[in-house]
Order: sequence, then structure tokens, then C-alpha cells
Amino acid sequence: MTASSTLRTTAAHNRLAAVGAIAVAGALLLTGCGDQTENSNDSSSSSPSSTAPLADKLPASIRNAGVVNVGSDIAYPPVEYMVDGKAAGIDPDIAAALGKQLGVKFEFQNGKFDQLIVGLQSKRFNVVMSAMNDTKNRQNGIDADTGKKVGDGIDFVDYFTAGTSILVQKGNPKGIKSLDDLCGKVVALQKGTTSEGIAKTQSAKCKTDGKKAITLQTFDTDPEALLRLKQGASVADLNDFPVAAYNAKTSGGGNDFEVVGDQIEAGPYGIGVSKDNAELRDALQAAMSAIIKNGEYAKILEKWNVADGAVTESKVNGGS
Repeated sequence: MTASSTLRTTAAHNRLAAVGAIAVAGALLLTGCGDQTENSNDSSSSSPSSTAPLADKLPASIRNAGVVNVGSDIAYPPVEYMVDGKAAGIDPDIAAALGKQLGVKFEFQNGKFDQLIVGLQSKRFNVVMSAMNDTKNRQNGIDADTGKKVGDGIDFVDYFTAGTSILVQKGNPKGIKSLDDLCGKVVALQKGTTSEGIAKTQSAKCKTDGKKAITLQTFDTDPEALLRLKQGASVADLNDFPVAAYNAKTSGGGNDFEVVGDQIEAGPYGIGVSKDNAELRDALQAAMSAIIKNGEYAKILEKWNVADGAVTESKVNGGS
């Protein structure tokens, strides 16, 4: 996708099961299920084990510490969000399964999405796992808005696929059916995401087509964008399909929002790893391959009703 170098998003085109079947008590986005403080920490349920089958593949420093520190924006249900002060969702469950293979804990640290790659490159985190798109721009450290190189880039271990969806008010009072219907209107969304890039590209297209540009309102978190939509201050929010479907089902008891149109630009989520940490990257890929083969990966996706977003093999830098 075409957003800034810190974009988020991507699940199999038009096929993800309604994530609305997920009923997580008290996890409504609009009530602040995600703690956005920079220092909120959480651990997965996996525990260190010297007998783990793939422990010897990890860098010695991480193996000895018994911990992989994960940077994540934990306000994006059902992918990751806070429940009783702990990270829950698709990403934490997959991380726990990887931990069993590698003999370490994956400890989630909450942060703003558009700062996660910076945190990774400054060694604050070992990895980023936050519904982040694996894109060539991110791999190469390119700012998608300017086309200029702004860093060394990062590597990705791909683990899921998803596309962007358009979320509107229940009943679709503005008659939004596609991106073209957003021309001349206000759209609220989370900054630094793939969705922002899609909206900017569409806005440029609107002007080329002789229509008014989209007025973009960007926020640090998706709940803030959703609140603007709920209040009628915007006509739409763009976010990942699993997230959009979840909010359509759960927010206001299913009375606040609905998803319209088809998914846009489906592609892979990846676990982000620094370019200088190939040993950790390859260990994660081996662990992903193992949980795909032993069926634990499929069970996790079935639990969250997102089985159609499954990958059949773990690729490194498979995004385009």
C-alpha cells in the first residue's frame, strides 16, 4: 500500500469471516480498550524453556534473557487490544505460540503506531508486531509521501493477510459505496497507516477527476477517528478489515457502524525486525513455519474467526 513508511494494514480479499462473531466483553474501541501510554507492558502466556525445539536458533542474548520485547499499538481489536491490563488478540496469541517454539516470552510494550519502527531501530524493541503491513517502502526505508529514503528499512516475517475497509455510520446516511464517494468529504483515520496513504492517493485522484479533494482528519489512535465518525464529524474511517468488521459488530451493540464496499489492496502483515538482526528474523520465520505445520496457527485464527486471512507459508519480505 501507499502510505507513509510506518503504514498499517492488509486479509484475504472479501473472504474474512465476520469478525463480529468475536464477542470480547468490554473491548469496545470507543470506551478506550487500548491504553495508549508509552510504558504499558504485558507478557504473553508463553514461558522460557531450554527444551523448546527452536531455542538454539535465537541470538544468544535473547535466548539468555528469555524475552522478546515487542513494540505494538495495543488499541486495534481484534488484532491487539487491552483486556484487564493485558494484551489480547490475534497478535498476542500468535506471539505466545511462537514463544513456545523458541523458549522465550514475548512481552508487548504499548506505543504509538507511527513511532514503532523508530523504537525498533533505536533498540527499544526487538520486534514490531502491530498489524503492520509488509511493504517495499518499509523494507527499504522509503517515505511513501516523498519517495525519499529516510532510514535503513526493516525486514518482515509475514504471518497474516488483510485489506483496508471503509467504515461508515450505521445505515450509511451519506451513501458511501466506494473510495470515489469520499471526494469532497471529511474522512477521519489513524495517522501513519496504510489507510492514510490510500486516502491521500484517492484524494489526488479526486482532483484529477475534477472533483474536490478529501478533507483528511488524522489522529494518533483509531478510537479517536472512530469517535469523529460516530459523532458525524466525518463520513468514514478507513482501517483494516478485521478491525472494521469487529467495530461494526461490537460498537454500540452493533448500532454505530457498518462496513461498505470491497476490501482494498489486500496484503501481508509482517513481524518487523531490524536489518542487522537476521538471526532473530530467521528464528521467527522458523517458528512461524513450525506453528503453521503443527496446526496451532490455524487454531488461533479459527478462535478469532479470521481463518481466511491465513498464510500457507512464512515468507520474509513478501510484501509489495
